[in-house]
Formats: sequence, structure tokens, C-alpha cells
Amino acid sequence: MGLSANRDVFITCAVTGSGDTAGRSDKVPVTPRKIADAAIEAAKAGAAVAHIHVRDPDTGEPSRDLALYAEVVDYIKQAKVDVVLNLTAGMGGDLVIGSAQQPLPLNPASTDMIGAAERLEHVAALLPEICTLDCGTMNFGEGDYIMTNTPSMLKEMAQQIQSLGVRPEIEVFDSGHLELARWLKNQGLIDDPVVVQLCMGIAWGAPDDIATFNALVQNLPDDWIFSAFSIGRNQLPYVALAIASGGNIRVGLEDNLWLAKGELASNGDLVKRALTIATAMGYSIMSPEQVRKKLKLKKRWG
Repeated sequence: MGLSANRDVFITCAVTGSGDTAGRSDKVPVTPRKIADAAIEAAKAGAAVAHIHVRDPDTGEPSRDLALYAEVVDYIKQAKVDVVLNLTAGMGGDLVIGSAQQPLPLNPASTDMIGAAERLEHVAALLPEICTLDCGTMNFGEGDYIMTNTPSMLKEMAQQIQSLGVRPEIEVFDSGHLELARWLKNQGLIDDPVVVQLCMGIAWGAPDDIATFNALVQNLPDDWIFSAFSIGRNQLPYVALAIASGGNIRVGLEDNLWLAKGELASNGDLVKRALTIATAMGYSIMSPEQVRKKLKLKKRWG
């Protein structure tokens, strides 16, 4: 595969995520104010898009509370810093079996399975320019957790996202997820341009070796727009790999806590390092307005 001729790329910063990371770094934002500040920091450092999860301010655990999302969005609006907001819609598809010997009943403390409308409640209320759509079901990490997104659930969510005028970002964790995205597109449930995030290196999805990554890229339709990332120490090498392959960049504390060995990063640090890598390779970093034009987004405020 040759190097991409496209030299204009954008950076997405995933500022907090829902993983058990807040206890491993005090730079991971937890409260709505700190999550908003992290998105603003990332935007000032050069990110055009901020990908947002929210957490319980008291425990740091992942949350899907509409009020928390609203608070984050309001803080960012008040700051008058231009950034494209990308709200996760991944919460509410969490299935955890009881145990290997007795899978039923499901683990009631960890299972969180809700319907499509409830999963998209915050998207419908706040109308971000982008929201994610996790396009498949898979074992996720160790233990008994299953990320659950059935074809019927994806079809319903895609239809609702489309009706809201929000651009879905299709999260692809493995090759079959790409086929599900193509299936949704063929039914007219995803409008052009199709936007994809290749999520590499997450157990037990697509590993982040170059052969697997190239296979996914080669199977993307030519007119689809993609970004890519890997978790942990391969996040920053993937900045170079993604853009050389014709894609865009994702960094942030959702996926990686470190700037270098022994040096914890902030979201702004990771965006600045990604910008340095990209510009040193001869790429130009797109502004939020340029991204809106490229992705045909509906600007909601500002």
C-alpha cells in the first residue's frame, strides 16, 4: 500500500472514556467541569473534534446521565472555544454473564442493557454534531463482559441518529463490524460521507499489527472517511500509521495515559505530540470549520 496523497488531516481527542483509568492517572478528567476543560485544552492544542464520555463525579465510574452530558456541553459552549463535539452512544450495551459455570442470571451490578431511544437520549436532547455508533458485538477485555450491539439494535440506532441530523462515527473494533457498517449503509441508514473510527489493539478485537490494520483499510470503500488509533504505548505510533494510510488521528486519555515512559500525559500533551508528528511528516492539521465542511456536519451553536 502506497502513502496517501491526502495531506489535510484532523485530530480527534478522546478525553476520558469509560475505562478504569481515573485511579491510574490524576490527569484523567472525571467531573463535568474537568471533562469540559479537557476538551477545551485539546481544542486549543489543535484537536478539531472532542470525543466525550461522562463519569459519576463522586466515584469516577462511567455514566450515561443526561444531566452530566448537558453540564459538559454547557461549559464548552460558555468557553466559546470552537470544537466539534462527538458524544459517545456506546453506553447501555453492557452484558455481563453471572459466571463461566452459571452464566444466568446475568450479573445485575454490571449489566446495563437499555433500548435504542434511551441509549440516544442525550444525543436527542443535546444534538451534537457527531455521535458514535459501536458497530458490533464482541468480548471486551478479560472476564465476562460482552459489548452488545445486535444488528436490530444497530439498525434502530442508525435510523434514529439519521433522523436527528447527527453524523454517526462508526466504531469498528473488528472486521465483521465493518461489514455491519456496510450493511447499514446499503439500507440507506447512514448518509454520506460515512465516517469510521478503526479501534485497534483492544482485546479481543482487531490486533494493532500492521497487516491487520492494512486489511481493514483496504476493505474500506474509497469514499469513506476514517480515523484510527491504538491503545496504550502504540497510540502515538498510530498517528503516523493512520495518516500515511489516508486516515485521520485520534489520541487522548481514553486510550493511553502516557506521553513517554514514566511520564503521564494530559490530553493537551497528546494532541500537541500528534500535531508535531503530523506536521513533521508534511501534513496540515484541519480546523473545526474545515472538518465541518468535509464531514457535512450541522453546526449547532457559535
